[in-house]
Amino acid sequence: MPKALPLMIQGTSSDAGKSAIATALCRIFAQDGYKTAPFKSQNMALNSYVTLDGKEIGRAQGVQAEAAGILATTDMNPILIKPTRDSESQIVVNGEPYANMKAMAYRTDFYEEGLRIIREAYQRLAAAYERIVIEGAGSPAEINLNDRELVNMRVARLTNAPVILVADIERGGVFASLVGTLQLLEPKDRDRVIGVIINRFRGDLTLLQPGLDWFEQYTGKPVLGVVPFIPDLWIDAEDSLILHRYQGKRETPRELDIAVLRYPRISNFTDVDPFFVEPDCRLRFVTRLEELGEPDLIVLPGSKNTLEDLQFLRETGLAEAVKKLHLQGKSYVVGLCGGYQMLGESILDPACVESPLQQLDGLGLIPMVTTMEQKKTTVLSRGEATFAGEQLTLEGYEIHMGQSVYAKSECPFIQMGERAEGYCHEERRLIGTYFHGLFHNDRFRTLLLNAIRAKKGLAPITERPSFVALREQGYDLLADTVRRHVRLDAIEEQMKAYQEKEVRR
Repeated sequence: MPKALPLMIQGTSSDAGKSAIATALCRIFAQDGYKTAPFKSQNMALNSYVTLDGKEIGRAQGVQAEAAGILATTDMNPILIKPTRDSESQIVVNGEPYANMKAMAYRTDFYEEGLRIIREAYQRLAAAYERIVIEGAGSPAEINLNDRELVNMRVARLTNAPVILVADIERGGVFASLVGTLQLLEPKDRDRVIGVIINRFRGDLTLLQPGLDWFEQYTGKPVLGVVPFIPDLWIDAEDSLILHRYQGKRETPRELDIAVLRYPRISNFTDVDPFFVEPDCRLRFVTRLEELGEPDLIVLPGSKNTLEDLQFLRETGLAEAVKKLHLQGKSYVVGLCGGYQMLGESILDPACVESPLQQLDGLGLIPMVTTMEQKKTTVLSRGEATFAGEQLTLEGYEIHMGQSVYAKSECPFIQMGERAEGYCHEERRLIGTYFHGLFHNDRFRTLLLNAIRAKKGLAPITERPSFVALREQGYDLLADTVRRHVRLDAIEEQMKAYQEKEVRR
């Protein structure tokens, strides 16, 4: 018999802050001595996380597991949807690729199978943990989808979970979105909502209080908390909707200018987050040629559709501009995963694994050819590298469909036992690797940035922030903020009362 006490966090929209609130509750419950796990039945994201056994889940559930102090497993996110093209996605089930499916086929043909997969994963978690923090997706009031949805109220019913509804006040119209969502729910589902949380509040709470009082009187639902906006919270994001916030980061001039190419199917963009905390770095995302300029470092991040994103770079002129800047010695270039593949001589996709495009020429900076394959590599990786005269241990994770073969053996980057991985030519100022998380290695990031500083005639910075430590501090900051501003005692009381009511039924 499942022993876990569940709580579900739903939102009035995507990017309302569900993941952050769920992460905070995972940390809080764990701090309070409960063995806690996250759960999201179905996740749509291009930022993913690799479990210890080499399986793939949504990044948010990996982060929430870290916050709870446990190892992530595929039961925490049994279905992951990774968009590859408009209306088509790769479906990852229990951490492994299942099929590429159109949206309508997923809805009509996969529904019953998906429900079975979700139920079994949750039952395994519920038998092993005391608390489960469940995250929904989008909005539970998508009336055109609710008859066959697999992630919001259907999961709440399946798990007998009470629901907290979260709304983002930054978007405006917070009371309209909360009231509208509640009114569009079926009466039984509306009864599951034990209260609401208003997220990302800035300003004087006394000015908001009349609205809170009106809301409680009008809906009969308590406002369980108003969580303030937390600046510089270094917890990995997963939804590409968050990228609009990256656009405005660090606009003031700094000594080092870093440009990240933002193509349409960018994935694992949080690889570059550590640069945001560096005192000398200005990080910006670039979509158009006129935005590129002459940056000190250009990063080609991961991609879920490498050939079509490479075609995008060619059509916009960014591919030729990057190549020219690099060959002129003006820009250091680093390619990660799909970005690494783009730096090679060509990419082949004879089986149309990612798109109808079967071959494209790469930027030609690295002497290698990549062939897309049906089998996906997902693994936590660790190896030794020499950079800037130092021997380093580098850790990361790999998620890719292709295999890269060098035309000639030269300049390997990371030695992993008998296998060499990646490409590194310090004199050419060029690095390519399948390692996601490369820049999260603090010592490597320090050496890379100081190499760029030396090229510009700037003195090195020897003491730089530890991004790993900042992320742990972020979990605690998030938990402490929610403790101060959310009525956890009321949530605890209602969670227990709700389950007692369910048992009596």
